[in-house]
Amino acid sequence: MTDHQQDKIRQILSGLWIFLTANYLYCDVFSLMDPVFARHLIQGGPPGLPINQAFLLYASFLMEIPMAMILVSRWAPGGVARWACVVAGMFMVLVQVGSFWMGTTAPTLHYLFFSAVEISTTLAIAALAWRKWPAPPLPEAMAS
Repeated sequence: MTDHQQDKIRQILSGLWIFLTANYLYCDVFSLMDPVFARHLIQGGPPGLPINQAFLLYASFLMEIPMAMILVSRWAPGGVARWACVVAGMFMVLVQVGSFWMGTTAPTLHYLFFSAVEISTTLAIAALAWRKWPAPPLPEAMAS
């Protein structure tokens, strides 16, 4: 793979991570505009999902993953970036799907829409990294 091709993949992947992060943020902003959700927040969180310091710390770690992946896909060595994109992408898909069952209220329409975009994007990231970014060559001793 040429340096130009590798740079192109890096640009696409980091751009997709930026797009994904913006979708996460806008989904959260739109959720704040939902009167039912806003009322629950004022009361400490939706039923079955208390918004406390531990929850906020956990959510901070989760959101740091796609933000860090913007940099990892740009600057980490090819093999590291490839595996990081695949693993982080699949992990974020699992988190997003799992979020449908957090709390006791059904997901809102805007949340389902953003989730579809977010899941599609993370699957695309993982697939692109897996298919288009070649695996690092095996050491000669292992290749024979």
